[in-house]
Amino acid sequence: MSVLDDLVADWQRPVRDDPAANGWLDVALSYPGFHAIVAHRLLAHPLYRAGVPLLPRFVSHVARFVTGIEIHPGAELGRGLFIDHGMGVVIGETAVVGENVTLNQGVTLGGTSSERTKRHPTIGDRVVVGADALVLGAITIGDGARIGAGSVVVRDVPPNATVVGIPGRVVLIDGKPLPAGHPHRPQVDMPDPNAALLARLAERVETLERRLAELARKDEAPPDASAAL
Repeated sequence: MSVLDDLVADWQRPVRDDPAANGWLDVALSYPGFHAIVAHRLLAHPLYRAGVPLLPRFVSHVARFVTGIEIHPGAELGRGLFIDHGMGVVIGETAVVGENVTLNQGVTLGGTSSERTKRHPTIGDRVVVGADALVLGAITIGDGARIGAGSVVVRDVPPNATVVGIPGRVVLIDGKPLPAGHPHRPQVDMPDPNAALLARLAERVETLERRLAELARKDEAPPDASAAL
């Protein structure tokens, strides 16, 4: 596959899948995600692969300044990538992105290691990553997975799974809730930090209600006749 074929596929994605797109020219002129991908495919990544010093990062920096999207020159992008809106998207050096992936604004494909090794995620085909989600470390996101907005994913995600929360938890696979005993079913093995506080509050309320009841009984009792003599 040539770079031109990849760019055509990138161009087709928003035209085909984004209801806000008003045709080919609209995407070419006003989609910053497409502009960032073009700069990466045509300049930054080829220069990086050729071992040219400094220039690939400079191209990436200029593209970031223009589009608000930072793609490291070393990142490997599959064809048909759609970066929707895109402001704040960060794709790290060793990230690998599959085909027909959708990244929404604020997504970070980040690293968790300072060593020069594979430290960024591998994103499978047809994955959708919601706005402001963080996918961190040398983990694998399976084909067809969906990452909820604002999630923080630090573990591998199986294919066709839906992940939400901080840290990210698999809640659906193939659109269905996980059965009991499934290895990816969320396990609640930490105490509720509010449970003890609520228990103390309930005990205090019960004590106050008991005291109020005693005071009410004293107010309702008839006066002692012998005390009046």
